[in-house]
Order: sequence, then structure tokens, then C-alpha cells
Amino acid sequence: MPVNSMSKKGSREERELVKMLWEADCAAMRAPASGGATKKPLPDVIAGNGKLYLAIEVKSTSSERIYINSQKIDALREFSDIFGAKPYVGAKFKREKWRFIRINDLVKTKKNNYRLDKDLAFLKGIELEEMIGRIKQFKFSKSS
Repeated sequence: MPVNSMSKKGSREERELVKMLWEADCAAMRAPASGGATKKPLPDVIAGNGKLYLAIEVKSTSSERIYINSQKIDALREFSDIFGAKPYVGAKFKREKWRFIRINDLVKTKKNNYRLDKDLAFLKGIELEEMIGRIKQFKFSKSS
């Protein structure tokens, strides 16, 4: 039962993010086979506006810290390299705004996985509004 409730929680956050990206004039979708359903390196959310593409691994928590398996980050990096997307971890801490963190800003653990503390997310990460601003700026600067 905990596995189902966890995946439902993640799915809800992914759907919320996709909706917000569409509202920002950015095509977005949840990758249906993310989360181990395939051997292919797929992120949770893929988004783009024809000029800039994003690959996002979505994480949500009610605690102060998120741990991410190194395989997830490796897959995000691999997909992004092939697709031409900017890789981010989209972190949703309970009762806080979304934060988007570059994978190079994550902390590597002793077991070669990754950790994202709330403090780091708010220090190094950007808000959704800033992410959307970058998407729109990139779109308009490249279209002229």
C-alpha cells in the first residue's frame, strides 16, 4: 500500500507541473514509462516550446531532504543529451513553491546517490516563474 500512495502522490505532482507548463505556453507531458516501467532513460516530465526543451525528474516530499537514486540522475542526463533538453530536478517541498535544480547542483552521497536539501533547493534552484520566464525569453529571442 505505501508504494501505491507514493506513486499516486508523485503522479499528482507531475500532473500539476504539466498543467502549469501548458499554462505558460509550453507543451508538456508526463512520460508514461518513467519510474522503471521501461529500460529506456525517461524523465518524469518532458516540456518544450520549439526552441527550448526541458527534461524534469519530479520529486515531492514533506520532509527537509530528498534522496535520488543515481540511476535516475544518470537516465535524466542520458535522455537530455540525446533529446537536446536541459535536465532539472523539479522539487516540491510541502507548503513551498516548486524549485528547479540543475543536476550538477545536487549533492553526491557516500553511496554515489544524490541528495537535495530544502536549503540547497532554495539557494541554487529557481522558481517556476523564473523557469517560465527563461522559456519565454528563449522562445522570443530565437524567433526574431
